[in-house]
Amino acid sequence: MAHLEDHPLRYALANELHARPFPSVKAPGRAAYLALKPANNAAGRDRATDRAHLIDLLDRFGAPHPQPDATHYFGKIGRHVLKWESHTEFVTYTIFGEGMAERPFDAATFAVFPEDWLAAAPGARVTSALIRVEQAAGDEGIVEKVRDWFVPESLAISRMLDDDLVVAADFRIDEAGHMRFALFARPTTGARRIGRVVQRLCEIETYKAMSMLGLAKARELGTQMGLLEKQLSALVADMSGPMTSPSETLHSLLEISSALEHIVAKSSFRFGATGAYETIVNQRIEVLREERFHGRQTFAEFMMRRFDPAMRTVKSTEARLEKMAARAIRASELLRTRVDVERSAQNQDLLKSMDRRADMQLRLQRTVEGLSVVAISYYAVSLAMYLLGPVEKLYGIPKPYIAAGVTPIVVLVVWTMIRRIHKKMH
Repeated sequence: MAHLEDHPLRYALANELHARPFPSVKAPGRAAYLALKPANNAAGRDRATDRAHLIDLLDRFGAPHPQPDATHYFGKIGRHVLKWESHTEFVTYTIFGEGMAERPFDAATFAVFPEDWLAAAPGARVTSALIRVEQAAGDEGIVEKVRDWFVPESLAISRMLDDDLVVAADFRIDEAGHMRFALFARPTTGARRIGRVVQRLCEIETYKAMSMLGLAKARELGTQMGLLEKQLSALVADMSGPMTSPSETLHSLLEISSALEHIVAKSSFRFGATGAYETIVNQRIEVLREERFHGRQTFAEFMMRRFDPAMRTVKSTEARLEKMAARAIRASELLRTRVDVERSAQNQDLLKSMDRRADMQLRLQRTVEGLSVVAISYYAVSLAMYLLGPVEKLYGIPKPYIAAGVTPIVVLVVWTMIRRIHKKMH
């Protein structure tokens, strides 16, 4: 059989689909989650710094290192299991452990991340969470627990995956600086299914937090956009009447267009990423197959009431920015058209003026030509009279008669010569 050549990336791309397995979490159990992102240019950050920070944590537990250029890691560190992932703008750390803390959501659970290691992190915390997994055969006691653990006003609680789990959260930051998630798993629920739900919850929280960065950007641009919109409206209004200096107006419009394009360039990535993250949040909630728990608010309803308005604000700002940029371009084009029309009118006036001048020059030229004929004829007749002087003596013809006969002939000859010269010049 002939050898079939594989694409150089075939195995790498196929393995990528299986490279990020879901964790396996038994009930009772717990997890601590951390997402880090550089404050600036997160997408263009040095990924080697992220890997070095991961290796620093692994070395503290004598754990093996990841492969070079790895974007994910899953392995044991001491008595716990670590899952690390590198994303476009952030990296995430999730540590899983068996059993539960005696005190629900005890901040000591997060102490598995050393303080000095956290202080040396190459980025700021986007979010962190404490996840508590209990086993519950029925619904008894769940309402009382979540009432004590979470803020009732913000509480979202649902049955998930065909009532295999009941999940609760309020998406508020507690005194220790962490989000809280509580999972109540049925005795028959497998560890892998619990792990998938834990992973989904961490993704929902992270992408929700990343999406909200778009809202912060939209609010930041609000004042600047309002000022530019006011200037643009004033310039457009001025264009409807007589303008003292169209060139200055055009220069002002170009400055506004440049400022808007600068804002678009700086915000397009954030707004685009926000839209992508919003989609992921909604998809992750959808795959959990929520069902209402005792008439309480579901995760989807929480997002609809609290998260969706923020995302609509971002989309509205993005659309407003695009419309302003397009409006500035249209105004510039209209002003250029108006300037071109005015210049065309000026050029027509100039051409008319030039036509009048040319006509005057032609008349003047004809007048000069006539005078030239008279002057040249005068001198020519004088010369002819000198030449014809003997005729008066020989034939007795009076001089005035000789002049009268010679003059028309001389004038005709001079006029003919000047006409020929004029034709040759043109």
